[in-house]
Amino acid sequence: MSAALWTSAEALAATSGRALGPAWEARGVCIDSRSVAKGDLFVALAGPNHDGHAFVAGALRDGAAAALVHSIPDGLPADAPLLVVNDTLDGLRALAAAARARSTARIIGVTGSVGKTSSKEMLKLVLDAAGPTHASVGSFNNHWGVPLSLARLPRDAQFAVFELGMNHPGEITPLTTLVRPHVAVVTSVEAVHMEFFASTAEIAAAKAEIFAGVEAGGTAILPRDNPHYRFLRDAAKAAGIKRISGFGSHIEATARLLDFAVDPDATVVFALIGEEALSYRVGVPGQQWASNSLAVLLAAQAAGVPLPLAAHALAGMSAPKGRGQRKHLAWTDGAIEVIDESYNASPVSMRAALATLAAAKSPRGARRIAVLGDMLELGEASASLHAGLAPSVVERGIDLVFTAGPLMQSLHDALPPAKRGGHAADADAAAAQVTAAVKAGDVLVIKGSAGSRMSRVVKALDEQAAAPVASANTGR
Repeated sequence: MSAALWTSAEALAATSGRALGPAWEARGVCIDSRSVAKGDLFVALAGPNHDGHAFVAGALRDGAAAALVHSIPDGLPADAPLLVVNDTLDGLRALAAAARARSTARIIGVTGSVGKTSSKEMLKLVLDAAGPTHASVGSFNNHWGVPLSLARLPRDAQFAVFELGMNHPGEITPLTTLVRPHVAVVTSVEAVHMEFFASTAEIAAAKAEIFAGVEAGGTAILPRDNPHYRFLRDAAKAAGIKRISGFGSHIEATARLLDFAVDPDATVVFALIGEEALSYRVGVPGQQWASNSLAVLLAAQAAGVPLPLAAHALAGMSAPKGRGQRKHLAWTDGAIEVIDESYNASPVSMRAALATLAAAKSPRGARRIAVLGDMLELGEASASLHAGLAPSVVERGIDLVFTAGPLMQSLHDALPPAKRGGHAADADAAAAQVTAAVKAGDVLVIKGSAGSRMSRVVKALDEQAAAPVASANTGR
């Protein structure tokens, strides 16, 4: 059995807290009592909607080794294993700092307007090929997600990847100084979260905060084709980073995309990495995967992973849930294909999704249908950015577009009438429209910001596809 992630003595020393009850060992760290596993340290965070202290008793009953608390809940056994601190979020950060201090892993931090999670997952895949690798789960990239991910860092990890997110200035600095990456990756700077920024230049400045935490002798990996590349490069230099590499199609890119081809199941990439020509497959279709894979290879190389090993591993990549995951669903007398991009959206990622839909293989006569929800936090330019997707719909030959949400009304109005599948007030109403309109053979992409709840459209299609099977099984 592997060594404990935390002993009670180590956690006590890290947090300067007060221990109650017997000694314990934890093999994980958890903040959600619904997903607590046997042997977890349950951290009772107090949020705006729920206070984790109300769930401490249940977490301990379900097998948690101990609980990190800043007040002692009523109704606990007298010998309940507790670590009492002044504030549980600060306690979690203290655990994270201690985990980082004891680790000998090569650490990679990833930020960017789009492509963070996909790049992080690719890095996890390629680094795993070289040694035990830890990575943040899903999009745990904020003020609690990063400390939680770092507190879970195993003692024996050789590599670790952490995603650092923000939607306001100043949010990345405390995250990167906690993670202290050896390699910092900026995937992109785009018009995302514009509600909180006056320009993309301000977004670039916020992304550049990642350089503040980079360890001495570290490396910065930057998007060479981006208009803000020079700013990012200069910011990295100002932070003392001497090893700076760029990726993209630019002739001066360290990792240069020479060509790529997208088939229904993968993306084939031909690139020049330094002086080495390289051809490899990424197991997910889409131009964005080709570009982001270059950043991944540069970061893996900087972390000490041989380039051929990292490139070969990318063939095993599969899309994370809500980020290009593909489903083939039984539908009437045939099947449909659903490309689930429902996790998030921005103008640049919407265009990439439309390109992926256009490249999808479909039966003769089948339709390519986009189901698009609101792109949130775009600020004053929101209406024009939504309407501005219409030319991409036409250029890519998309047959029908269903739109959902008040902001997407602008796109609906800008589309040629023949391409308007329908507009709905929200995702639930759009789901009803789409399930009624879809025919066997159709290929659909579902995309929108997380707050637009477009995953409900995916769920409705899943349920509609399963309904005939359920009826048959019950004899109805």
